[in-house]
Amino acid sequence: MPAPPPLPPWVKRSIGNARDISTVQQIIKQRQLHTICEEGRCPNRGECYAQKTATFLLMGRVCTRACSFCQVASGIPEGLDPHEPDHIAEAVELLGLSYVVLTSVARDDLPDQGASWFVRVMERIRQRRPGTQIEVLTPDFRGQRQCIATVVAARPVCYNHNIETVRRLSQPVRRSGSYDRSLQVLRTIKELDPTLLTKSGLMLGHGETEAEVLETLADLRAVGCDCLTLGQYLQPSLEHRPVSRYWTPAEFEQLGSLARQMGFRQVRSGPLVRSSYHAAAMSESPSPPT
Repeated sequence: MPAPPPLPPWVKRSIGNARDISTVQQIIKQRQLHTICEEGRCPNRGECYAQKTATFLLMGRVCTRACSFCQVASGIPEGLDPHEPDHIAEAVELLGLSYVVLTSVARDDLPDQGASWFVRVMERIRQRRPGTQIEVLTPDFRGQRQCIATVVAARPVCYNHNIETVRRLSQPVRRSGSYDRSLQVLRTIKELDPTLLTKSGLMLGHGETEAEVLETLADLRAVGCDCLTLGQYLQPSLEHRPVSRYWTPAEFEQLGSLARQMGFRQVRSGPLVRSSYHAAAMSESPSPPT
């Protein structure tokens, strides 16, 4: 196996102010909550914590799937914590969040794969802080229409589901996921509610070509996907899939420009961009052309 490419300077980021980080971490840990910021070792967590924001990870910290790129632990999850919805709502209130992102591990072990749990958490947040806008980033729910419909009916401000990579690399990168199934999830959301904002994203660096990326963006637009995130895959550990290449900031800028020309309403494209990075801004008016 060839040696991985050296880490370029543009993917290195300061951790941020320790005091700001500590404030959010204390609120999260005291309530035994989880965030994808920590579980996924997001490079932007210092910036987000300084702004008193976080993306909550629902239904525990153990995923029933084992994607080759993901830092989240896989295995047999424990039962759902009945206090989690109230604790998340309390944390949202204490942090004064006007916009919150809810994501989750995959829970293929549950009858509805956790769809109703998303709704329960959304209801608790709205009870404690009615003005807070809620974005969801869900697993594929194995493509089951009723699970998707359950979440759509709860009226999030944005429904995000990541396609993660190009068609050719989907099986080795996602393992239990499916390129076509992810497209079907996004298509189903629009069929159920054409007015609901949809979003998806890719992590580049698995060995994809620019032509394959553009083909994927065309597929996303064909199912009505409104918003797009493009970021650089960073290998979490030696046990995870290695980075094939580091795309440059200029290449990300070019892809972002092409995506806007293809009709995406909002685009964030850069080495450190992640699914919920500046999520509130992405739900607003379209980004200017570049």
